[in-house]
Amino acid sequence: MYQRLRILASPLFILFLILLLVNDFYLKGAFHNVLTGKLSDFSGLFIFPIFWSAIFPKRKALIFIATAVLFTFWKSEYSAGLIQWMNPYFGVGRTVDLSDLMALPMIGLAWFYTKSGSQPAIRPVFMLRLSTYLIGMVAMFAFCATTQPRYIQAFEQPQYILLRHPTLKNFDPYYGFQFYKKDSLLVVKIDYLYRNRPVRNDDYNKNKNIQQLDQDVLSIIGDSATRIPAGTITQLTIHTDEWTDSLRFNGGRLDGPLIRTKGNKRIIEGFYKMGLEDATWTLRDSSSNDRVVQTFVQGEKTQVKQYSGDKLKSSSTVNTRADTIVNTYVQLAMLTLAVAAMCFLLYRNKRKAIPTGLQLSLLWKLLICFVSPMIVWLFYIGIMLLLMNYDEDIFEAIATAIFVFIAVCPLMFIIVFAIKLAKEIDVFWYCLLFALLLSIFKTYAILEALSS
Repeated sequence: MYQRLRILASPLFILFLILLLVNDFYLKGAFHNVLTGKLSDFSGLFIFPIFWSAIFPKRKALIFIATAVLFTFWKSEYSAGLIQWMNPYFGVGRTVDLSDLMALPMIGLAWFYTKSGSQPAIRPVFMLRLSTYLIGMVAMFAFCATTQPRYIQAFEQPQYILLRHPTLKNFDPYYGFQFYKKDSLLVVKIDYLYRNRPVRNDDYNKNKNIQQLDQDVLSIIGDSATRIPAGTITQLTIHTDEWTDSLRFNGGRLDGPLIRTKGNKRIIEGFYKMGLEDATWTLRDSSSNDRVVQTFVQGEKTQVKQYSGDKLKSSSTVNTRADTIVNTYVQLAMLTLAVAAMCFLLYRNKRKAIPTGLQLSLLWKLLICFVSPMIVWLFYIGIMLLLMNYDEDIFEAIATAIFVFIAVCPLMFIIVFAIKLAKEIDVFWYCLLFALLLSIFKTYAILEALSS
């Protein structure tokens, strides 16, 4: 079996595997452009058939043909029913975009690459065997991770857009939208949108998602309706079995007061500026005198007050994106000071232990080198949770664990066998040091994403 898996350790396979992982776990979130949207398709279509044909070499031709057919089906709207059936059992997501089919020639490139007899890039033989199986496991992880569902942007307040001259005939709920026909107008209520996962799920991110909301919704539903130019004022009322919404639009965007009533009671009162919440919003309980008053500044919530009748029960402030950036700078400063403290402790222990140092058997040295990455990873998760910056899903967590092992294990070999440990506690300090450095790297990446 090993001989047929050798291609998994070849240079081009490793290159496209790395591109797939880096793109899915970093580039998509950081840049979110056309290139990052296509890079996963190009990389995946190269390594996917090679991987499975290495596992099942007698089915090679069938695997390559099936990859092309299934990818075409997956990227079409016809796969929507299958995905809806799978989602209760498996978290699966994809984007309907037929332009992704331009990546199909990568399957042909992969076919010729398997015929070229490419040699593995890793020596010696023992390391080649070990690396081949490791790369195979990483590839399986990459295939699962790249199909994870995208982030769902929900809207706390009612969100509508207005379109003109619709041709839509089916007004059933569709992909988070609800439709209401008003003569030559189409009112679309947006419950949620699929988006790439943001660095922060806050009002600033929500506001970015609704900047071109009417254009985005129109492209999703694929209708031949037209957008209404700004400056055209339209007032409408939407009636449902549960509530009635009174709306004012400027062009296709909500602009002005919104009032939702249930029975004879106003349960939501607020004000929009071109789709963004503004000023004060009041949300009332339909069966009591409790209410919540929210204050918005340029679409970002800044304060929440809860009342029971006329009595104030609680009041809290909410960080805006600007507040979060300032707090992240403070966190970076604290982490940097902690790194300096770790370095001082290690230096002091080294000075006190000269010339003896800690004497350990070979077994203990190897155990420290291979177990330390797991401890570093756990410390890292704890630090990020403490800073309230940890929001990785299971696939990101596994990817981080793999990265930590690859980075820390060789460093621990150098520390244990070359630099040598001074005291038993140094294992703890080194693990904490590496976790702090990883936390600084992650926090800086978050800060860059927040600032951009």
